[in-house]
Amino acid sequence: MSHSTIFRTAIPGIILLITACSNNDEPVSASPGPAIPAVDAAANVEQARLVSYSEEREACDNYTANRQALFGDVHVHTALSFDAAANSTGTYPEDAYRFARGENIPFFPVDENGTVTGQIKLAEPLDFLAVTDHAEFLGERRLCRDESSPRYNSDFCRDYRTSERHGMRLLGTVVTSEAPARIEQLCGSDGNICREYASAPWQHIIESAEAAYDRSSECSFTSFVGYEYTGTPQLANYHHNVIFRNANVPALPVSYVEARYDHQLWQQLDAGCSAENNCDYLTIPHNSNLANGRMSPYLGMEASRDNKLAYAGKRLQREPVIEIFQHKGNSECFNGLAGILGEPDELCNFESVRTMGEVNIGTPISLRDGKLHVEKEGVVTEDCGDGIGRFGMRGAGCISRNDFLRSMLLTGLQEEKDIGLNPVKLGVIASTDTHLSTPGAVSEANWQGHVSKESTPEERLEPGYLTSGIVGNAGGLAGVWAVENSRDAIFDAFQRREVFGTSGPRIKPRLFAAWDFAEGMCDQANMIEQAYANGVPMGGDLPARANGQAPAFLLAAQRDPGVEGAPLQQLQLIKGWVDEQGESRYSVTTVAGDADNGASVDLETGERTGDGFSQLCTVYRDPDFNPLESAYYYLRVVENPSPRWSHLECLRLEEERRPAACTDPGVPKTIQEMAW
Repeated sequence: MSHSTIFRTAIPGIILLITACSNNDEPVSASPGPAIPAVDAAANVEQARLVSYSEEREACDNYTANRQALFGDVHVHTALSFDAAANSTGTYPEDAYRFARGENIPFFPVDENGTVTGQIKLAEPLDFLAVTDHAEFLGERRLCRDESSPRYNSDFCRDYRTSERHGMRLLGTVVTSEAPARIEQLCGSDGNICREYASAPWQHIIESAEAAYDRSSECSFTSFVGYEYTGTPQLANYHHNVIFRNANVPALPVSYVEARYDHQLWQQLDAGCSAENNCDYLTIPHNSNLANGRMSPYLGMEASRDNKLAYAGKRLQREPVIEIFQHKGNSECFNGLAGILGEPDELCNFESVRTMGEVNIGTPISLRDGKLHVEKEGVVTEDCGDGIGRFGMRGAGCISRNDFLRSMLLTGLQEEKDIGLNPVKLGVIASTDTHLSTPGAVSEANWQGHVSKESTPEERLEPGYLTSGIVGNAGGLAGVWAVENSRDAIFDAFQRREVFGTSGPRIKPRLFAAWDFAEGMCDQANMIEQAYANGVPMGGDLPARANGQAPAFLLAAQRDPGVEGAPLQQLQLIKGWVDEQGESRYSVTTVAGDADNGASVDLETGERTGDGFSQLCTVYRDPDFNPLESAYYYLRVVENPSPRWSHLECLRLEEERRPAACTDPGVPKTIQEMAW
């Protein structure tokens, strides 16, 4: 990596936490997890490999102790999901893995006979993928679709097969309930037949991941067994993806029906997935921008100090990262939240799907007397305060500080002051949440939709189901810094939070912290070796130091070199802390690049104009550091402006075919892609 351009600071990445000094100058807390081995910068000999395999495979030829940036997607749905109404292409996990590896798969358009006539292919393959079909209703859906099943001709299944969307709504009444239970007329009073019939599709998911995994020394592609836990109480998003280290997994996934809250999910997963059976897992909250406060810690439990400590310890072990961006929008930050002090951040509006004070329509759906009941009501978007709300999945209801990463991390610092342990130490990734088996399909220039109601330009440019259509976007990518492209190496990177997310571009960010980084490190060939040997990488804790010295950050970023990748414009350091008066605060500081570089988009042609930067690197110290206050830091890379997918779609349409969105001043015509 060349370091010819030096700035005061730069890099997106994830959170670094610096703990406040306690009375004995020891860290206030430390999160459990694997230690990060130091690299001896002077060593010229082969070192012990920094990965241990949990399953039989060849060692990777692409191993490097300095880590490599790998790009993937860990939020992907296929026709196995119960909301298959969003997938009319009839593609399955094996198709998603083929697509991720660079092959063509069936795609829109669909002809009048329902036959899929198109194809789609990634411009550049992914490095890794987890297909995460919904755990809920794997058995129910098979019972109603398999002609040999004992429930196929039941009244419920005949009603279910009226249409895919109607069937989805019938089943969806379970996950939108505060007290989920199997549908008795389908599953029986004990639910056993639905669990029995879930086994085959679960095995399908496992076998597809196994078949796609490259266990050769080439290590060209990594696949993970995973699924989505789909709690949606009162239409608020409480979804988590579950990713397993290897193919040693429970006999069936734990769903919202079995575990109403996150701590119950971990408890039940622990019962079937432990070191004794060579099984390991992690969970990833996703799309928290529509959670109505349900991502707050300690939900569903008595908030005693002992319970809080137990919860924090388990979450630190099992939930190291969160999804910051996907096709339903941005979960980084939201301006105007009560109790959060800081200047407004205009980039919090990036692909935002909510506005404080607006009135949206919530559509609560319930199943009573065997029939669907739908009621509509206007719901004002307001602050949840310390409570929780509903209707987030309809873009309605209240907004909580715990719906967004930046303020959620401040909740963690507040809890650390209260109980001595921080339950919200989260690295960040992004993904697509595609329902069309198209992981990594994030091109703004050629986005063709992630659900069935986005199958034509006109559909994409109109308001859609949930947050699809004009308010949707192409989604993002998950990034890791791993020693090689293998399951264990990538899983380890997730566990130590050495991860990052992008809104689509393949930007490569890097972030380290230490007390004594040399100012000229960016010019040294062994910069990364020094950083690992003398500091902690992104995702780590920097222990307190008694003399009150300000921390130093080594920051570096490279732009996406692809055709769609834009030059970098600016890099911003975001800091969060709880001050001595107990107030939650954040600051956003532009520390590199040039926000006023004049870069823009020619709206007549969609062409980018202006200069930017291909890479940035520097060492930076926080001039306002207070050793008495714990703080977190993350960085955000912002590209030069690019045309939004919707504007490019409008430009391709003949003027008479352009819908209202093409001239609506409320629909942005440009975006600035990011990495966090």
